[in-house]
Amino acid sequence: MVFSVTKKETTPFDGQKPGTSGLRKKVTVFQQPHYLANFVQSTFNALPAEEVKGATIVVSGDGRYFSKDAVQIITKMAAANGVRRVWVGQDTLLSTPAVSAIIRERIAADGSKATGAFILTASHNPGGPTEDFGIKYNMGNGGPAPESVTDKIFSNTKTINEYLIAEDLPDVDVSALGVTTFTGPEGPFDVDVFDSATDYIKLMKSIFDFESIKKLLASPKFSFCFDGLHGVAGAYAKRMFVDELGASESSLLNCVPKEDFGGGHPDPNLTYAKELVERMGLGKSSSNVEPPEFGAAADGDADRNMVLGKRFFVTPSDSVAIIAANAVQSIPYFASGLKGVARSMPTSAALDVVAKNLNLKFFEVPTGWKFFGNLMDAGMCSVCGEESFGTGSDHIREKDGIWAVLAWLSILAYKNKDNLGGDKLVTVEDIVLQHWATYGRHYYTRYDYENVDAEAAKELMANLVKLQSSLSDVNKLIKEIQPNVADVVSADEFEYKDPVDGSVSKHQGIRYLFGDGSRLVFRLSGTGSVGATIRIYIEQYENDSSKTGRESSDALSPLVDVALKLSKIQEYTGRSAPTVIT
Repeated sequence: MVFSVTKKETTPFDGQKPGTSGLRKKVTVFQQPHYLANFVQSTFNALPAEEVKGATIVVSGDGRYFSKDAVQIITKMAAANGVRRVWVGQDTLLSTPAVSAIIRERIAADGSKATGAFILTASHNPGGPTEDFGIKYNMGNGGPAPESVTDKIFSNTKTINEYLIAEDLPDVDVSALGVTTFTGPEGPFDVDVFDSATDYIKLMKSIFDFESIKKLLASPKFSFCFDGLHGVAGAYAKRMFVDELGASESSLLNCVPKEDFGGGHPDPNLTYAKELVERMGLGKSSSNVEPPEFGAAADGDADRNMVLGKRFFVTPSDSVAIIAANAVQSIPYFASGLKGVARSMPTSAALDVVAKNLNLKFFEVPTGWKFFGNLMDAGMCSVCGEESFGTGSDHIREKDGIWAVLAWLSILAYKNKDNLGGDKLVTVEDIVLQHWATYGRHYYTRYDYENVDAEAAKELMANLVKLQSSLSDVNKLIKEIQPNVADVVSADEFEYKDPVDGSVSKHQGIRYLFGDGSRLVFRLSGTGSVGATIRIYIEQYENDSSKTGRESSDALSPLVDVALKLSKIQEYTGRSAPTVIT
């Protein structure tokens, strides 16, 4: 059949500004006539013509509610805008890291490569008819669109008056593998529905020593558990962990992807990954069942991860530091050395200490994976991470939850390679304790206040900036709250000058740095879909090995008290407690 192109008149919607992770709103907002179409056309209009006309783009996501409708709308708009072919993961499922890998690695039978992707996800936010939906555009390097592009998209959304769509193009059956070819005014248009997991698994096998991980998983002393939280990781878990690595199917929890994530919150942390936390012996109820040696979870779009040992939680900040410290010995991909390491500013300084000890290039960047991507494209960074459960490397340009799980399994396999028949395996806890003994411990917690009134949040942040004008007054205040806390030696609003392209990112979080290496950081987060989220990061460094085994809450208690009273959080928000403590 030959499809035709329709120009549809439209008017702008307020607030279509893509944040660090694209545009996120309630499903009901996206379901308004023209809402999604406006944003998609604004994106096409922001891209160079050669990345649209005759190009190949990927359209897929985490499978959340409204994804199937959105894929059809975007496909029809791609056809109308002169795109040559659209690649769709089967059932619209592709993890965010897999999309990045596919842009970078996949070559279709006709030799085509993708120039970019629309990723349909709201990451770790809940899904369902009354919950969240999201869309973001990734570029030809596999990474999120830079600010120069997202600013252009936003500017276009404010003036848009028409969009192009092939309304008579039939819906494509996204459950059936294969290429469907149509003809339009500019010639052929293909939709290629392909297997979600094949390309990604092939990439993982080129990075890790699957044989050594298989031996570890085959050891009767080692047990394993992975929780997909009913997100897109389930499309990879059985193929990766069971079929390729030999784990038992009973080691997989919640690995059937669901549009509403089974009614849960697909965020891999101690609050929301309840079933995994219980199974690993960290829950409130006591059980006679011995927990597995290793547990992990991924979020809705499988770019975040949580790593647990038996009755032991590994903080994301420690996780990236430990991966960096062990990568060269444990992971074949890094055998020739690390180019450099990087962390987001709110992430603890555990990685800094590793970089200093191993003489590695080190970078502290704003929150947002695109900043790591720039460093990686320039060959300056191999391993990076952020405290919000994101870890990754230069194999792609997104954080990667399953990669992080395989990295930990590789470290465990390496540490136990001569010990698989011994009495006791080296455990996750052993590895972390050894790391603290070598590098010191960064006690760390994050308090999230979600859906706070946006104006109140702005006032709170403005007050924290104002306080920085006099550190002597700040220290006087702090001494009244907790006399034993060290003095603040510097305070600022974090600003980053990109060493690659020279761009400057301002207002990236408010920092109070203490003389003993402690830090308080305050940030407004853009990942929620309603109201504002205030995040408070509290960190205490301890390099006396006799003091690295304290309860984290005890070690941090004085600084927590300072953070809450200095920010006047209850006064500004009316909240007596955070929504989530990590």
